[in-house]
Amino acid sequence: MIHTLFSTVPESRPLGGFSFFRVRSSVMAPPILSLALPSGTGRVLSIQSHTVQGYVGNKSAVFPLQLLGYDVDPINSVQFSNHTGYPTFKGQVLNGEQLRDLIEGLAGNDLLYYTHLLTGYIGSVSFLNTVLEVVNRLRSINPKLMYVCDPVMGDEGKLYVPPELVSVYREKVVPVASMLTPNQFEAEQLTGSRIVSEEDGREACRILHAAGPSKVVITSINIDGNLLLIGSHQKEKGQTPAQFKIMIRKIPAYFTGTGDLMTALLLGWSNKYPDNLDKAAELAVSSLQALLVKTLGDYERVGYDPKSSSLEIRLIQSQDYIRNPEVKYTAEKYN
Repeated sequence: MIHTLFSTVPESRPLGGFSFFRVRSSVMAPPILSLALPSGTGRVLSIQSHTVQGYVGNKSAVFPLQLLGYDVDPINSVQFSNHTGYPTFKGQVLNGEQLRDLIEGLAGNDLLYYTHLLTGYIGSVSFLNTVLEVVNRLRSINPKLMYVCDPVMGDEGKLYVPPELVSVYREKVVPVASMLTPNQFEAEQLTGSRIVSEEDGREACRILHAAGPSKVVITSINIDGNLLLIGSHQKEKGQTPAQFKIMIRKIPAYFTGTGDLMTALLLGWSNKYPDNLDKAAELAVSSLQALLVKTLGDYERVGYDPKSSSLEIRLIQSQDYIRNPEVKYTAEKYN
């Protein structure tokens, strides 16, 4: 026999001869197991965009982190039908007040304990300022909160956010971030310096360390036709950072969601190897590159020219590359 733990209270609005009932719990709410029995990895709040179809923003970040063992709670800064590279899109944009409402709802139920905060694309100064409020709120509950920030602003010399966001990132976000994952253009915007050599990239990391984060990964730098990643970990303030590079094979196609996925993988692996950012980056790059090769091959199998438009990544079909990547891209440490 099944015994119910709920009592019913009649609703006063009959419809079609039937009465509706509200269900009211007669017992205390069960514990939140992600808090009562936390995973060995962590609990992540991810504030990013969301698309119904395709994999960008939270759709590109949440699943990989879950595969790596993290509890992830997503807040969707936008909800669109598809990414904006399509001919049309429809959807809604979350504003700062709505973000505050969600945070207050979590706070009202003692659900604001997180080990990590992850943020990606943010389209307005007001929303970014509200995110900064969230950082402070979360750190008031867990002072050890790791804030991993992908400062999405633009690429290849072009901004695709309002110009006033750059100064907010530089003056307010960088000082409170634990890890930054800019691309080459974004690192230039944050430091006010050009990156045309490896030494320029290393110096940009040092400038960013001085401003705040202990870990900086410039996820893609094009120098003389070569693509590379430069990582830097300053384990103690004032200490010379440990720096490295990873040379990356160029794939002749453009993919959406790769930056969001890369930052999620860096969060996932760097938390597992907190003192070995180079190892975390090797795993992240190797995962991503295997996924891109898989994606490219699948488009070619159906006869589509991958150079003709941006490609949706094959995330679900590549989950083995995320769980257990074969390290084919290795870090070279700088002296």
